[in-house]
Amino acid sequence: MSAVNVHREVDAAPQRPRQLTRLRSTLGAYVALCKPRIVELLLITAVPTLFLAYRGLPSLLVTAVVVVGGALAAGSANALNCYIDRDIDQIMRRTSSRPLVRHTVAPRSALVFGVALGVVSVTLFAVTTNLLAAGLTLAAILYYVVVYTMLLKRHTAQSTLWGGVCGAAPVLIAWAAAKGSLSWASVLLFAVVFFWQPPHFWALAIKYRDDYRRAGVPMLPVVASVRRVLAESVVDSWLMVAASLVLWRWAGPVYGVSAAVLGAVFLYEVHRLYHLSRGAAAADKPVTMRLFHLSLVYLTLLFAAVAVGALVR
Repeated sequence: MSAVNVHREVDAAPQRPRQLTRLRSTLGAYVALCKPRIVELLLITAVPTLFLAYRGLPSLLVTAVVVVGGALAAGSANALNCYIDRDIDQIMRRTSSRPLVRHTVAPRSALVFGVALGVVSVTLFAVTTNLLAAGLTLAAILYYVVVYTMLLKRHTAQSTLWGGVCGAAPVLIAWAAAKGSLSWASVLLFAVVFFWQPPHFWALAIKYRDDYRRAGVPMLPVVASVRRVLAESVVDSWLMVAASLVLWRWAGPVYGVSAAVLGAVFLYEVHRLYHLSRGAAAADKPVTMRLFHLSLVYLTLLFAAVAVGALVR
């Protein structure tokens, strides 16, 4: 081996780890655009819905399509949300590490990526399941991007409530993928997730309300007192629990008992916080993160009970 070739190999060797590092960094940035934690949360509701739709073990093909297609659809909506909100993301501390703010992904690349994920997702549902599931998927992406991100988020304090339509859509998409139609059971599942979202997200928004205020986003915790936010959370929580209990008729006794116990715990916590918020001093304290974490546990266990209840009926 010549001295020239030896030097070339020595020079090339350090570059390979750097290239792999850059590749991993780029892939990680695109994954971050999809907001994986939100995607995971959506699938927590979609997959158990399949168990109830099939009244037992669901089709492996449909389950795979719902998981993959649902993840792609959520990733599409989230990437496009990052593209549109990149101006306010750089102002808020909570979102300052997102890829577009750190310039690890170019805005145009994020836009193309988000659109591509959406096209693949809708096509996958249309080809492998049915047009209703595909149409609902497209509608959910457009609702999140256009209605919530572009129209509601920067203009109304109730954006979290009405933005809940797209967050609850995965249960309808899953049901449609399995059955080719919708039913009262799917509507009730939708209602549970829809009314779950305001108490869940407002609990987090209270902690970060200074961030939203600085970015000019009129989230309810920004324009109203904590007590007012918790009062509305109490109402939404009761509606959520009511919908979960009506679902008892379709989901069976194992689910029903679980829904009653979980609902009682959730209502106790939201009422406890509401009573603690009395007085001006208490109203300014971010005391809601316990509710935020409890809401995640509640939704996970409730939909686990949906799946278990469907299996043991």
